[in-house]
Amino acid sequence: MRTNDNGESGSVALYWDFENLHAGLIEAKYGEGAYAKQDNRFKVQEPLIDVQALVELGASFGPVAINRAYGNWQYFGRYRDALLQGSVELIQLFPPGASAKNGADIKLCLDATEDLSRFAHIRTVIVVGGDSDYMPVAQKIKAAGRTLIGIGNRKNTNKHWAKSCHEFRFYDSLIEPETLVDSKKGDAPEAATTPPANPAADLLRRALHLLSESTGEPWVNKANVLPLIKRLDPTFDPKDFGYAGFGEMLKALEAMVEVRKSEDAHHLRLRR
Repeated sequence: MRTNDNGESGSVALYWDFENLHAGLIEAKYGEGAYAKQDNRFKVQEPLIDVQALVELGASFGPVAINRAYGNWQYFGRYRDALLQGSVELIQLFPPGASAKNGADIKLCLDATEDLSRFAHIRTVIVVGGDSDYMPVAQKIKAAGRTLIGIGNRKNTNKHWAKSCHEFRFYDSLIEPETLVDSKKGDAPEAATTPPANPAADLLRRALHLLSESTGEPWVNKANVLPLIKRLDPTFDPKDFGYAGFGEMLKALEAMVEVRKSEDAHHLRLRR
């Protein structure tokens, strides 16, 4: 169950239990229990989460109205640029005691419940986290008539929480294999920030990939593509890349994109 493909039936609220996902990726990389060790947990963390990929996934469901991440940010400074680029609102939660539990799950659930009661335009709720603690809020979200999407690491996600969502995406399947391989080779910030040769083509490719993934079909409605590109990059204007308009841009990129015309609509897909 989801909103229509162009996302116009409502907005998206994206809530991150940031440390929960990060811990799962640490343990996938270094072995089970690695993150629980104090020497590993209470230090500056290496950036393993592909923040942009998850923000873009959220945008594929509609305009993102709330994008809020919870955690103890004193150890996650190396995510700074990615979080700023993704317009993520950061909620600082210091552990109140020796248990090192920061209470992100409780705060997240309370905020999500309150937001649903205040903002009727929110139709899709995305929770990034794998804990069974989110099962009660899942019931509240569904009872309110909203669509619930969960995202979590495959190995560390509670199966009952995953099944309580309308749809659940495993992070391992969302991220391109080469991205996961690169993270295992170490950090390479210079390579990560290198702009693509054609930024317009990159935006178009990402939008078509997201829409195709969301529908399960290679062909996507042309009318849905430009609104999604605008959600991925609100500053996008074809004229900035030398095109008179979006139609001219598609024509110039026909080596990458195939167009299928019909009486009622035009459809696009990435060429194989």
